[in-house]
Amino acid sequence: MRAEAVAERAGVRLRWRPFLLGPIFVAQGWTTSPFNLYPAKGRYMWRDMERLCARRGLALRRPDPFPQNSLLAARLAWAVPEARRAVFCRAVFHAEFAEGRDISNAEVLAGVLAGTALPPADLLAQARTDEVKAKLRQETEAARAAGVFGAPAFTASDGELFWGDDRFEQALDWARDRG
Repeated sequence: MRAEAVAERAGVRLRWRPFLLGPIFVAQGWTTSPFNLYPAKGRYMWRDMERLCARRGLALRRPDPFPQNSLLAARLAWAVPEARRAVFCRAVFHAEFAEGRDISNAEVLAGVLAGTALPPADLLAQARTDEVKAKLRQETEAARAAGVFGAPAFTASDGELFWGDDRFEQALDWARDRG
């Protein structure tokens, strides 16, 4: 939710590159989120997110189920024009993590699109094209090849990887200093 404002202050241009975590988890031998596989870590993660969201004035509602199937949402992110991708992605995160809505549901995503002044019917149709499906597969493979193992993840133009919200400023400093 804070990415663009913080990056702008740092003088760094962000490029949103949505990908699927599921295939990355599978490549590591995981059948679900590590927060489900390791209950102590999961409890800590949810409590940490509660504290973080409270400090930033953000609502948090634990999605049920977690993780949700984000395939259509990720495809839509690639169907949305790049200039509006961040707005759409933030709206999807809000729908899932603040409102507890089911982002695997096409009607929910149509509402998200409409709420961001994007044409739902056109973009839902485009999200189902072979071109968009291939782009998402390509970006998921690129994330895996870059060493991404979770989200949020940030990669600088030189390939340096940073994982986690707590590393965002460090990633921006790296990108700015080597940009």
